[in-house]
Amino acid sequence: MTIRPAAFAPTVLLPTALVLACLLAPAPALADIAIGTAGPMDGPFQVFGTQMKNGAAEAVADINAKGGVLGEALRLEVGDDKCDGETATAIANQMVGKGIALMAGHFCSFASIPAAIVYNQAKVVQITPASPHPKLTDQRAGPGLFRLCGRDDQQGAVAGKFIASRFADRNVAVIDDKSAWGRALADGTRTAMNAAGKKELFTDSYDPGAKDFSELVSRLKAAGVGLVFVAGFPSDVAAIAKEMKAQGLSATLMGGDTLMTDEYWQAAGDAAEGTLVTFAPDARQNREAEAVVAGFRAAGIEPDGYTLCTYAAVQVWAEAAQAAGSTDFDKVVPAIASGSFDTVLGTVHFDQKGDSTTPGYVVYVWHDGKYATLPM
Repeated sequence: MTIRPAAFAPTVLLPTALVLACLLAPAPALADIAIGTAGPMDGPFQVFGTQMKNGAAEAVADINAKGGVLGEALRLEVGDDKCDGETATAIANQMVGKGIALMAGHFCSFASIPAAIVYNQAKVVQITPASPHPKLTDQRAGPGLFRLCGRDDQQGAVAGKFIASRFADRNVAVIDDKSAWGRALADGTRTAMNAAGKKELFTDSYDPGAKDFSELVSRLKAAGVGLVFVAGFPSDVAAIAKEMKAQGLSATLMGGDTLMTDEYWQAAGDAAEGTLVTFAPDARQNREAEAVVAGFRAAGIEPDGYTLCTYAAVQVWAEAAQAAGSTDFDKVVPAIASGSFDTVLGTVHFDQKGDSTTPGYVVYVWHDGKYATLPM
């Protein structure tokens, strides 16, 4: 029997040029790893979304410059949730469709809460740098949800105790903007203040985005208040501050973390002088953040507000993935839950609810266009 080698000939007799081309062709590039951030990228709260986007983008750039995560580059996807729960749910589904392994967001609590359900079902890690409502972790959507910022009840406790101590002899007003965040912060502040023996004289709410605060301020003035605690966003609080100055109400104004932005000073002008604010310790002062802060400033970006907290959210996930040897949800989540991470915020680890155990809140004062920590 004669054996015909024709069937094997094409493999044996490949042209030399083609063989060389196959040998010299570069190996296929490793696929990049998609991560996301989402917040209010447009509209009245855009400043906070911009801070988050800047923080995440710089973290991605810095991590990629050092070789990425497990040898693969990170790619950032950005979503605009408009601080709206329904929109946030849609954005979360879009992010899942893009295959993200991490969501460093959202900003508003009642955007994070419904979005967390989507991420949990899709097995996507969510680390929010900015959603403080207690419900987020008290009714946690799943084990992959973590929070780097403090909680409203912690912030309210600091504010309430501070007011009771420093303004014991003043009439105090507590007002909010009717939002879930505003009411939670106002209630937390009032509760802590009352527990410390100080009762508010005046309480009220206003419609966010209101054009005229003259009637509210007139009632505050008639009540003879010496401190006004406002749980609201920068543009509204700035308008209240300006109206207080116009009516000659010399009461001290105090608010929550949303006032830790240049937008507040720019909107209120010198009416913002002396405003007190509760916020996390300024991460820009951390030794661990020196190089990162310098990098931001060299690029013309001041890493204030939630910029560094979002940067840290990416750091935590990246370190956990490296430690787990995988970006798989089921391996990364235990690594985050049990790990300790070196970040621009300092050393970070989480409790059983997924809340960060890093220091919560201190009090700042606005002076001459800048804010500084107020000695407690």
